[in-house]
Amino acid sequence: MTITSLQDLRGLAVRVLTASKTSPDNAACVASALVRADADGIPSHGVARLPIYADQSKCAKVDGFVTPECIETGTAAIRVDAKCGFAFPAIDLGLNRALEMIEAAGIVAVAIGNSSHAGVLGHPVERLAERGLAAMAFVNTPAAISPWGGNRPLYGTDPIAFACPRPNAPPLVIDLSMSKVARGKIKLAADRGEAIPDDWATDAGGNPTTDPAAAMQGGSLLPIGDAKGAALALMVELMSAAMTGSQYGFEASSFFDSEGGPPRTGQFFFIFKPERLGGDDAVARIGTLMEAISEQPGVRIPGQRRLNNRQKAETDGVDIPDKLLKDLMWRAGG
Repeated sequence: MTITSLQDLRGLAVRVLTASKTSPDNAACVASALVRADADGIPSHGVARLPIYADQSKCAKVDGFVTPECIETGTAAIRVDAKCGFAFPAIDLGLNRALEMIEAAGIVAVAIGNSSHAGVLGHPVERLAERGLAAMAFVNTPAAISPWGGNRPLYGTDPIAFACPRPNAPPLVIDLSMSKVARGKIKLAADRGEAIPDDWATDAGGNPTTDPAAAMQGGSLLPIGDAKGAALALMVELMSAAMTGSQYGFEASSFFDSEGGPPRTGQFFFIFKPERLGGDDAVARIGTLMEAISEQPGVRIPGQRRLNNRQKAETDGVDIPDKLLKDLMWRAGG
């Protein structure tokens, strides 16, 4: 492992992407998102993704030069066409426009179509909560979860995220996938030659497996909460694909290789001002529940570990595997 500062890591990520058919603006946006994931202690969604991103932009599976387009379809509705580019610039475009509309509308929906891997979904909703807004997000991904009782993956890991402001404290951020673990964690285990717990996934025959490669090659990830998790994954597919004009998980190409056409997955954000619906004391009421939770010994508010990791990373940097760092430096041209 090599300790690397966040600034140096962002610079390296930008160089990797611009050397791989990506515009400087898009590269900076993507690099910022990936490095923040590493800072938060989520390496599965950090610069470990860069080799895949770079290969996809080189072969135009993801268009690194495209500029997303924002289309307003009502006083509180926004559609963004990511145009088969990286998700992060499209998300930024849609949410920035939502911030301009939210004061008048009170509630804004943002539908992003023709998109790709969206990284840590908690980050964009956290940014909204830092501005006093509440937000919920739905994202679909390539097929990984079978319908409950089925044997062929149709749904993605399909993360959802929620964030809201808290009085005199950082926002509450909840970010989870509909699978027991994010597929990125299984990919990271495969890259590192590590086994996975036997309750994370099944192989192609439907048998529990500890082999991450078997899980990713024809296997299925197991949903949280069994049948209930599979039902939630169905809901997320409908919200993030049907409601954004995007492809379902079983129609989308993989996020993990350069094969096939663009994934064309979707992201859906629902954003609102708490006081418009809950009254002037809405945020204070959020604080009341958070205080009741914190009073119980041994209980941690969701997202607290990430904040602790982020604070440490800002001063101490992050550990990057030497093999990955060498690959990134080679891709960046030395």
